[in-house]
Amino acid sequence: MKGYLRKDGRKGIRNVIVVAYLVECAHHVARQIVSEFKGQEVHLIGFSGCAPNDYAHKMMENLCTHPNVGAVLLMSLGCENFNRHGLEKYISETGRPVEKLVIQECGGTFTSVEKGKEIISGFISELKNVDKVDFKLTDLMVGTICGGSDATSGFTANPSIGKAFDKLVAQGAICMFEEPGELMGCEHLMAERAENETVGKELVACIKKADKYYKKMGHDSFSAGNAVGGLTTIEEKSLGSYSKSGSLPIKALIKPGEIPTESGLYFMDVVPDGEALWGFPNINDNTEIVEMIASGCQIILFSTGRGSVVGSAISPVIKVCGNPKTYQNLSGDMDINSGKIITEGTSLDALGDEIVALIKNVINGEKTKSEQLGHQEFGLGYKYFEYGKKNCNL
Repeated sequence: MKGYLRKDGRKGIRNVIVVAYLVECAHHVARQIVSEFKGQEVHLIGFSGCAPNDYAHKMMENLCTHPNVGAVLLMSLGCENFNRHGLEKYISETGRPVEKLVIQECGGTFTSVEKGKEIISGFISELKNVDKVDFKLTDLMVGTICGGSDATSGFTANPSIGKAFDKLVAQGAICMFEEPGELMGCEHLMAERAENETVGKELVACIKKADKYYKKMGHDSFSAGNAVGGLTTIEEKSLGSYSKSGSLPIKALIKPGEIPTESGLYFMDVVPDGEALWGFPNINDNTEIVEMIASGCQIILFSTGRGSVVGSAISPVIKVCGNPKTYQNLSGDMDINSGKIITEGTSLDALGDEIVALIKNVINGEKTKSEQLGHQEFGLGYKYFEYGKKNCNL
């Protein structure tokens, strides 16, 4: 397998150019630039808020210096609160080509788009000269989420991902799962698998924090679509979601943007600390994907039963479909048919091997279905985390 070596020692499996808007007012110009490079590895990301937010700044720093990113164009209106100079400096120190355009200083929309197109064309030429290096599973970080779950997810797609996680960690990879709001009632099962007592207590407190947060918002993570798909309670959904984590010890609890360095299984707490300030912890599946990418994941495994067609900017998304009927109906969007457990009696171990084999192919350049279709969804909002403080005090 081959990848791209970065200055910090991490390796990417893609060499993406990122166009990042730093306020909603710069979104249109950034999108116009990206649209000129359809079919090429030019991805749009951004933060729409004008008010400063430490979490969002940390996310943008990590995303713009992700190992899958080769170069960055920052798009600023000019009067937003985002620290564009600090972000540009941070990116530059990682050795990546980076440019900044300020629309108010660049003559407006048309001239900014034309200048941006010129910069991106230069990046494309420059990145053609980047050599590839050997990439091993010890260089890999993989995250997983659920989306559009149904009654099949918990005994087909999710546990097959769990098997893949066990196999990947055994070969030196880093794997992470999250979704505290979809693990209600599983906190003690997680604590039993914690690498030590401290981690166990943190895991329990994390799920209790999620429960409190969702109650404050007046809604949990159980959707109408889950019910139509045959799930009956949040507890049933949680047990299915939990099976994505496999069977190995949970090494640590991390928060979005914290980057693990040792092989093992990690749990990400995506529910904000403190009082409920920003609304629902994750407004859509892609915000969860973005947080795992910000923590270093080069690939995301997306489990779905009812079907989801989203991909992501920066890191490839592999769709693992649990329902054979959904797989047949959405075969152009699904990568793995875990529904074969139902229709063909395929074992979980065999599906775990199939997922690992596809991951290796994706590392070597094979495009996932979402990549082939041009999916580059992205979501980032306001949050607050007390970084460096792992105990979730209620």
